[in-house]
Amino acid sequence: MTAPAYGVLRRVSETAQVLLENNPSTMTLEGTNSWVLRGPDASAAVVVDPGYRDLEHLEKLAAVDAVELVVLTHHHPDHAEGAPWFAEGVGAPIRAFDASLCVGAPALADGEVFTAGGLEFRVLHTPGHTDDSVSLHVAGQILTGDTILGRGTTVLKDLGDYLRSLRKLIELPDGTPGLPGHGPELADLPATAREYLAHREQRLDQVRSALKVLGADASPRQVVEVVYADVDRALWAPAELSVRAQLDYLRASEDGR
Repeated sequence: MTAPAYGVLRRVSETAQVLLENNPSTMTLEGTNSWVLRGPDASAAVVVDPGYRDLEHLEKLAAVDAVELVVLTHHHPDHAEGAPWFAEGVGAPIRAFDASLCVGAPALADGEVFTAGGLEFRVLHTPGHTDDSVSLHVAGQILTGDTILGRGTTVLKDLGDYLRSLRKLIELPDGTPGLPGHGPELADLPATAREYLAHREQRLDQVRSALKVLGADASPRQVVEVVYADVDRALWAPAELSVRAQLDYLRASEDGR
């Protein structure tokens, strides 16, 4: 994979800039988007998701601006591993939904509104990719972490949580831009969330159909080989994680009847 802007700060809106980390993969797409947010009259910025403990990337990120606060959208290392080193270097606290990731500040709470970097942030707990995933509503934009990517679909831990998170994002005003943790910006996040919801419902129907052929006790791998037969096998490992979440969801639904 190639990307035109590794290590180059790119302005996305009046209040948001992004520095792309050079860590491309099938899971991270072109790499991790480290977001820098700052109001027009603020003396310091908020950095969201510094990325891996990649010192070249983190040093460039630290040189961008004074930093008031570091925020993590979730605990995965491609978003959070470098945060302690980065935060210590810039002298800023860390906030996340998972209190164990926080340094010098309290954990984020669903629905909380806080001010930093001259901007007002509203926290949306959007689990599904991970239990601690949050999205951040700031200056008319939504930072989605890995809940919704700039392209493709995300790997799931809990499908029930994820469907509820998508419905929460669908309720936002149409045309709200999305700033994802990986991939390009989204012009209309609620529209993308609706597409994701339709895709997940389609996949559930495909998994149900596969189980009718394979049997109710089929393994995630067996289901992947049927449902994802036309998909590059390099993507089968992450697909297996999502299928496991779908099987858990379907089996829990059946047990609840």
